[in-house]
Amino acid sequence: MNEINIDLHCDLLCYLLRSNVRIDDKEIGCSLPYLKEGNVKLQVMAIFTPTMKDSIHFGLKQSRIFTDLLGNKEFFLFNGSNYDEIENSGQIGVVASVENASSFCEEDTDLEAGFKNLETIIRNTHKVLYIGITHHTENRFGGGNNSEAGLKNDGKVLIDYLADKKIAIDLAHTSDQLAYDILNYLDQRNYKIPVLTSHSNYRNVYENPRNLPDELVKELIKREGLIGINFIKDYIDLKDPDRLYEHIRYGLDSGAEDVMAYGGDFFFDKDHPDRSRYPFFFDEFNNASAYNSINKRITEEFSSNFMEKISHKNALNFIRKLWN
Repeated sequence: MNEINIDLHCDLLCYLLRSNVRIDDKEIGCSLPYLKEGNVKLQVMAIFTPTMKDSIHFGLKQSRIFTDLLGNKEFFLFNGSNYDEIENSGQIGVVASVENASSFCEEDTDLEAGFKNLETIIRNTHKVLYIGITHHTENRFGGGNNSEAGLKNDGKVLIDYLADKKIAIDLAHTSDQLAYDILNYLDQRNYKIPVLTSHSNYRNVYENPRNLPDELVKELIKREGLIGINFIKDYIDLKDPDRLYEHIRYGLDSGAEDVMAYGGDFFFDKDHPDRSRYPFFFDEFNNASAYNSINKRITEEFSSNFMEKISHKNALNFIRKLWN
């Protein structure tokens, strides 16, 4: 039997905002047939919107789509008390996350109203595993990965709000400054909020502001976080798919054996306006069925023990600590 897999990040909910699409459409790499073929037993479903007008509308709508998913016999809600179902169920476990706090609080939204929107999202999804407070651009909370801004006052208020919620903070789309500011703020306030990067690779292997600098890698290891390896070629290498395994090797050499996981980042890219980035994925990693060959290669190049860690054990250990 193929090894079970956990994927920390996909954009299926955003895809399902479209009219006339189905959960089993093979237009997106995290559709139901690919998840089943890749033996993905737990899929984190991101609620994503850019920072824009009506972000809240689309964020809340995705949370309702997640509720609807739970009515599909192919899925079950993973809630932290049903770990056995991941391994033994014929269904796929799902849990929600938030990619960009603009999904519940726009630039001109009253903060208290924004937090009420977040509570609605939590109510609709039952659990939120992590929240990333920015996306590519800067927002009221801090700087995204294409900016240089750090943590803003509203970002501090948001972290205060999350302090006892058992929701992790995702640093995948922060500026370097925002990431360091978040970590410093957590330490200053003595907050025990876990941190992760749900879908990022290593900057020393491939230069991209979305990839992690060494200092942040060391912090994630020290804090027993997670680093979800991303399959988009912009973050692997534009030409060579084998560089994915160089990222993994670099993580091992850096001491990240117990914090690496998968964060494939599958999204609907067929109508993306930036044609220069096509194709977004190498053929080898363009849908979730690729986990079978990736696990085989990791077993051969590294070890079966590490393959089990990166495929599911590290992610489960992180979740157990978060929700214990």
